[in-house]
Amino acid sequence: MAQDTIQALAQHLNESIGKVIKGKEDVIRKVTVCLLCGGHILLEDIPGTGKTTLVKSLARSVNASFTRVQFTPDLLPTDLTGANIYNQKTGEFTFKPGPVFTQILLADEINRATPRTQSSLLECMEEGQVTVDGQTHILEKPFFVVATQNPIEIQGTFPLPEAQLDRFFMRLAMGYPPAENEREMLAEFMLGSPLESISPVTDTDEILKAQQKIRQVHVSEAVQEYLLRIVAATRSHDRVRLGVSPRGSIAFLRASQAWAALEGRDYVLPDDLKAVCCDVLSHRLLCKGAHLSQNDAARAILEEILKLTPVPIEASV
Repeated sequence: MAQDTIQALAQHLNESIGKVIKGKEDVIRKVTVCLLCGGHILLEDIPGTGKTTLVKSLARSVNASFTRVQFTPDLLPTDLTGANIYNQKTGEFTFKPGPVFTQILLADEINRATPRTQSSLLECMEEGQVTVDGQTHILEKPFFVVATQNPIEIQGTFPLPEAQLDRFFMRLAMGYPPAENEREMLAEFMLGSPLESISPVTDTDEILKAQQKIRQVHVSEAVQEYLLRIVAATRSHDRVRLGVSPRGSIAFLRASQAWAALEGRDYVLPDDLKAVCCDVLSHRLLCKGAHLSQNDAARAILEEILKLTPVPIEASV
């Protein structure tokens, strides 16, 4: 699959999702980047901004299986992963798969479940498999998790620990649509749900091929050094208690490769790193005494680091 083919695939996806989600081209593009990198998304925003609709639109566009799970305090790990059920007729235990056995999983309000249930997703997200009673079950590829959180309500929630936040490839927010796009959305929803009109523009086989091709996008030594300087700056910054992990460095690299491919290039530029930096790294920082929210403080620090870190001149070769 050539880079121009990946660019066309992403464009078709963005246009398909854009029929339903108006005025959020940047968010849609970054969701596509995560999918093509094989990563997972933490999607934060207030209720009603279109988080569920966005994920449903994506699933329809790539013709993938989709499951939505509402996380609540009484949700058990086996409610997600499945369990071995005793069959009285055969006298044997049979594994009954849980909702994680899908290709696109929407973990709605993940912070309302207990840490025990939250942690049951870790193996699924990192290893693409589920282990129940010592037996390992492989999940179908691509396996893509979008977890949502409401950043306003904190009563009755269990904040995700740093180790689990680090498993998410990107942290994104929807935000309100611009007025003209919301007016357009109202007009379309008066006639029915535009979600019903979405038909597949690609399939999961093409997504898997694109994921492999993106890994071949060239990253020069100069750009790699630029990436490492940015990461090192997060670890030595006087307002950061916990900097970016090596897993974060790899995610940063992968996201920049995907961004370059979506631009139609087979090599990464420093601008590609800048385009994805805050969304890939902000949730991996633990800031000291932040007056803003942790995410806002982290993004401000990353923007400062980007301004202060020297950019390589000849980086595309």
